[in-house]
Amino acid sequence: MGLLDIAEGLLGRGQTGGASDVITGVVQTLNGQPGGLGGVLDSLQRAGLGEAVSSWIGTGPNASVTGETLQSALGSGVVQDLASKLGISPTDASSHLAGLLPGIVDHLTPNGAAPEGGLSGAGLDFVKGLLARNLGA
Repeated sequence: MGLLDIAEGLLGRGQTGGASDVITGVVQTLNGQPGGLGGVLDSLQRAGLGEAVSSWIGTGPNASVTGETLQSALGSGVVQDLASKLGISPTDASSHLAGLLPGIVDHLTPNGAAPEGGLSGAGLDFVKGLLARNLGA
């Protein structure tokens, strides 16, 4: 199952444009945090989610997290920023984040390690490539 499939599942089937907007919004929000996506992962590890983060980076199955857990670990500002970008409630935003973050990190670390140059800049390049492959952009 790809990230667009996950996003469509969160939004309801048949909303590919909406799914790509959600993925793009998540990556932009994460890259906009101090240290970008790498900084977000560091924050999650410091908040006790190291095993989950390691599973996303590693080559095995991805551990799931709840939206509430992410909001608690990252603070409400990240979730509120995403909610504002997407025009949805913070509860829905945290749910989208929890559903997509493991897959985004997994896709950015296919060999079990961060790409050269770190994760911060890789996120938007990843989204552009994903959308080009899946939407013919």
